[in-house]
Amino acid sequence: MDAAASFFQHWYYHVPNYALAVMLYAALGRFVLGLFVDPNWTNFIWRGFVTVSNPAVKLTRAITPDAVPLQVVVLFAILWLIAARIVLFFEFARWGLAPRLF
Repeated sequence: MDAAASFFQHWYYHVPNYALAVMLYAALGRFVLGLFVDPNWTNFIWRGFVTVSNPAVKLTRAITPDAVPLQVVVLFAILWLIAARIVLFFEFARWGLAPRLF
């Protein structure tokens, strides 16, 4: 089975997995770049990282005490996104809806 056929056959898995992956890698880029730049930097790459990762960071901020710095919240958002992708895969696999490797 080619990649396009696999995507269209399992679109209900790939679309949320892709959205979580985009937020995960944007949050990772935001965390690494945030070690070196000011949080109010106006560079378009930084703004893109912030815009894409903000939903996960805001959800994580809601369950994290206010005393925790933003960089640590971003790190926890990364961990939550990894956990969400793992749970997504295993739940779809449990119901027999996840794509097969072979």
